[in-house]
Amino acid sequence: MRCVVTAGPTFEPLDEVRRLTNFSTGRLGSEMAEFLVSRGHEVTLLRGEQSTWTQATKARLVGFTTTMDLREKLKTIGKCEAIFHAAAVSDFAFGNVWQRTPAGEVIAVKGGKISSRLDNVFAELVPTPKIIAELRGWFPEAFLVGWKFEVDGDRDHAVESGRKQMVEWRTNACVVNGPAYGSGFGVLSTQLVHCAAQGELFDQLAAILPKRER
Repeated sequence: MRCVVTAGPTFEPLDEVRRLTNFSTGRLGSEMAEFLVSRGHEVTLLRGEQSTWTQATKARLVGFTTTMDLREKLKTIGKCEAIFHAAAVSDFAFGNVWQRTPAGEVIAVKGGKISSRLDNVFAELVPTPKIIAELRGWFPEAFLVGWKFEVDGDRDHAVESGRKQMVEWRTNACVVNGPAYGSGFGVLSTQLVHCAAQGELFDQLAAILPKRER
């Protein structure tokens, strides 16, 4: 089966030397790609260039930078039968940057490097495109797996967020994890299956692939 796995963080530039990113290492998605290769699948791994997990991979490796860069590379990746969208996509990018002067005036700040000598500088955050929302349109026949990492709330809340993602974006499955879910992973497809460790997660995702493809 031709599979695509996304892994690691996107980043969004503030100026030419500073950026907004997240704590994703890219490890889970990278190891998922290796697992799929070991099961005989043809795998392309899209991994963020800011990933700290940079071990060699037997998958075809493609790097990405910003959310828009990942979006374009996914959109043009070609025919695939399964997508495991585990990348930690930035929810926000920088919009306008301003400075409030001592007189109370607000002025726009621009430049290749925003001066560190400026006081009272503030930046606008604007939402990035929801890549997962576009996957079904690009790949109408593919088996789509999303990820839902939840920090606030409890396990029930995290699982419900995963279910909403599946309904809203028409994915086949969702992996739920994070502090709200607690230890391990929840795999949502036709039912919820708890996986205590990463190896169990990979086995469960592999197990539901043939059921969907028959």
